[in-house]
Amino acid sequence: MTVTQPPLSRTTAEVSEGHAGALAGELVARLRQEFAASPSNRLAQNAVTQITVDDVALNRSIVAATDHTFSHRLDDWSVTNQKRSGRCWMFAALNLFRVGAMKKMGLKSFEFSQTFTLFWDKLERANYFLEAIIETRERDVDDRTVAFLLSRPIDDGGQWNMFVNLVRKHGLVPKAFMPETESSSNTMRMNAILRQKLREGAKTIRDLHAAGASVQALREAKQEILAVIYRILCIHLGTPPERFTWQWTDQDKVFHREENLTPQEFAAKYVDLPLDEYVCLVNDPRPTSPYNRTFTVEYLGNVVGGAIVTYLNVDIQTMKSIAQRTIEDGEPVWFGCDVGKMMRRDLGIWDKDLYDYRTLYQTEFTLDKAARLIYHETQMTHAMLFTGVDLVDGVPRRWRVENSWGEDNGQKGFYTMNDSWFDEYTFEIAARKSYLPPELQQALTLPPIVLPAWDPMGALAR
Repeated sequence: MTVTQPPLSRTTAEVSEGHAGALAGELVARLRQEFAASPSNRLAQNAVTQITVDDVALNRSIVAATDHTFSHRLDDWSVTNQKRSGRCWMFAALNLFRVGAMKKMGLKSFEFSQTFTLFWDKLERANYFLEAIIETRERDVDDRTVAFLLSRPIDDGGQWNMFVNLVRKHGLVPKAFMPETESSSNTMRMNAILRQKLREGAKTIRDLHAAGASVQALREAKQEILAVIYRILCIHLGTPPERFTWQWTDQDKVFHREENLTPQEFAAKYVDLPLDEYVCLVNDPRPTSPYNRTFTVEYLGNVVGGAIVTYLNVDIQTMKSIAQRTIEDGEPVWFGCDVGKMMRRDLGIWDKDLYDYRTLYQTEFTLDKAARLIYHETQMTHAMLFTGVDLVDGVPRRWRVENSWGEDNGQKGFYTMNDSWFDEYTFEIAARKSYLPPELQQALTLPPIVLPAWDPMGALAR
């Protein structure tokens, strides 16, 4: 086949100009002239080339109007720090669990081991991934689902249901018995090694299948791969304890000792929340996602044989009212959101209009919440706890948030979310079923609609 090349004497600009969709030189000249003719453009350029755009666009009226006081506040403890890892969902859930544990043990400060849950999530998720590879063995490697699985064989993120699966199967331990390591606090290199070995494992399984191996033979090969994964995890994170003796002195100076506990026994004794009572509510306003229906996401999970990730889609006011009621009843609320949007980290503030990009750039930003989901402009990126709410005549105007980024930002690690931000960027809460009205409790019995593996409702686990 002969490929026709443009004449060497013609410039790239000349070749481009001949294409109907090309960026024309005439247009570029007009854009340059129009930009230079605007004093506001020149002023914005002078400012943004010297300091960050967020410093220029920060809406001072919102900052001045947002104080950090609340009519209902639960926390009297310090925040935790996930450091350079994506364990926010674990930290948020463990921070919720520790509230009751501290009360039960009479302690002012306590943390469950986040490294312990990380270890078991990694091993369980490796098994989950390899089972998915066995399940999709008949599909082409370029099938969209297979390609998606291979693109993300293991991640730090996760969901409420996935965390509950870990606790039910593996239990919990105090932080002292599996403390932080370099790799738990900075997971990037460990994850890279794990991804490489899991992709090698996927190739091994698919090659065996192509050679005619039985499913039993594929699972035997999977066990050999998991042995390598276990060894890597022990090297990076330490070996999880099977039994331990836990002793402490409470706030009244009384000494306690619990001998020879398993992690499952410790969790059963010191997690006082009824895990079966909790469901995940999401606010997904896309036209294809009807309210009052349950959803799941294909291949979103960590424990083979565990509970699947299930969401009940509700309107934002329902989600907000249940979160408010939970806090009023004395319990923090686990939630998922798009954390980076309209956030000021040093001040610890979220507000939907925190940055006036509209005035700075002289353009409207028109995507609503549904359109942002559809066009990949938003998704769940972080999980935290609501630990307070400020009510005026029974209506929330701002929310107190316990983050897991340490004490250096916000109010010693606690943040203030104005209610406008909740509407736009909060997507999920874990809630007690008893708080749902009868029609939503009935909706929980419906079989979930299955969303594809790459749907944004699964993003928190990625």
